[in-house]
Amino acid sequence: MKHQTTSPWTFIPTLYFASGIPYVIINTVSVIFYKKLGIDNAQIALWTSFLYLPWVIKMFWGPIVDIYSTKRKWILYTQFAMFGCLGLIAFCLQLPNFFFISLAALTVGAFISATYDIATDGFYLLALSPEQQAFFVGIRSLFYRMAVIFGSGILVVLAGQLEVSLNNIPLSWTIAISFSALILAITFIFHRLALPIPESDDQRQPEAIEKIPFWTIISSYFAQEKIVYILAFILLYRLGEAMLVKIASLFLLDKPEVGGLGLSTSEVGLVYGTFGVISLICGGILGGMFISKYGLKKCLFPMALALNLPDIFYVYMAYTKPSLTLVYPLVSLEQFGYGFGFTAFSVYLMYICQGEYKTSHFAISTGIMALGMMLPGLISGYLQKTLGYPLFFVLVCLLTIPGMIAIFFIPLQEKSKSPSL
Repeated sequence: MKHQTTSPWTFIPTLYFASGIPYVIINTVSVIFYKKLGIDNAQIALWTSFLYLPWVIKMFWGPIVDIYSTKRKWILYTQFAMFGCLGLIAFCLQLPNFFFISLAALTVGAFISATYDIATDGFYLLALSPEQQAFFVGIRSLFYRMAVIFGSGILVVLAGQLEVSLNNIPLSWTIAISFSALILAITFIFHRLALPIPESDDQRQPEAIEKIPFWTIISSYFAQEKIVYILAFILLYRLGEAMLVKIASLFLLDKPEVGGLGLSTSEVGLVYGTFGVISLICGGILGGMFISKYGLKKCLFPMALALNLPDIFYVYMAYTKPSLTLVYPLVSLEQFGYGFGFTAFSVYLMYICQGEYKTSHFAISTGIMALGMMLPGLISGYLQKTLGYPLFFVLVCLLTIPGMIAIFFIPLQEKSKSPSL
């Protein structure tokens, strides 16, 4: 790799902040603005769950990003395209048929965002030395999480305040989404000027795609010992959470007369998108410390309990309708447990990716993980509408059990050290 004078501190934070903004708007914020714009819960959960699909199947066009053009150009192209998508979403919220147009734009944006993630991760490996890669892995995660706080917290609070001051919900969300598009435009200009050009980031010949052992990679993944149990674990570990995540913000926003808590948009931005995400980050950090000290084998089941048991807080809130003062700690504790327990899951995905194709195997694992989030989300809205919030959250708690049972069947022999985060 050619020596680079540009410090990674210059571009790594902005690359991963720009990665997090589209993801959180597409998969989290869309649920909130569709709710505020009057779309039915079942429709919201169904169609926004389909938006996970590009992250499920992105491994299939990863080789195209690897071969055609350079990672740097892919980053710039997709970032500019994402700016255009967010701008279109902001504009079409003013139209009578906004739902279908914005949903189409979100779908295109999801494919663009997933491609940006592929290019960014590849660029990370090319532009940084192995020592820098190890050092900046925590930095990139931090700035990605900051983007989540920005999107699900600050952006939602901004929209909520605009709703009150302008008394115009569509215009409020147009302004908020436009603001996020402006940030991506600024980062595009910055990256156009600041991203280094690694010597190894070259454009390969198209015929090189024939040399990629694509089907060998796929088959070697599914040839692993106890692969059926591994797949069951990946799909079921977050089954309850996959149901909960699409409905939680809808429950917080819905009026008390239909079973919700009746929070304002700004309050949801603070409760769920700010304090909740901060708690999730803290849980993830503590989870990493626990695994580092005690090992994955000892930690996996206790951390699964930490992920799933706090779901009962939503059962309590659905039945008792507590005050906002109590909602803050309950949601924060649930998100803390989510972050703590998800860390064990992430480390296990690294644990099973060994050998020559471990990077590709990890992409397959994360794709299956995204599928495990998408499929339950598709029906979560219909189940909530049929059962009502209290019984739906009871069902969520029951659906956490299969994933915890699967832990006892997966291969998990303790190594000298668990995979590093």
